[in-house]
Amino acid sequence: MADRRRILAVDPGTVRIGLAISDPERRLASPLAVYRRQDAERDAAFFRRLMEQEEVGLVVVGLPLRTDGREGVQARAARQFGDLLRAWTGVPVTYFDERFTTRFAESELWKAGLTHEQRKQRRDKVAAQLLLQSYLEAGCPA
Repeated sequence: MADRRRILAVDPGTVRIGLAISDPERRLASPLAVYRRQDAERDAAFFRRLMEQEEVGLVVVGLPLRTDGREGVQARAARQFGDLLRAWTGVPVTYFDERFTTRFAESELWKAGLTHEQRKQRRDKVAAQLLLQSYLEAGCPA
């Protein structure tokens, strides 16, 4: 039987973390929230609670690769955060190319006529949604 637990997408930033969630059938991605980082203890508690509430079976962390496909400082930071998530929650973590998702999200929010403040509040979770939808459409590669 196929795993019906949902996939959580994480678009990590230094201040805010965009979150998106799949449906149980892993076909559709929806924006979930923007989490504002606090400290390791509160962040760990938040993610442990979230994994349980949303019935998450896999976390996809956005990997901000350079335009040439290589990993840089931001990609290493994303991997470190993914390692923390795995340690905090015990949920498997994988990584997926998230180049340009924030720019695409900003563009779509701009086209929707949102103000700067409205775009800022939504951008990270929409970027996570775009990341997750791309991952789902790629067949959920591990």
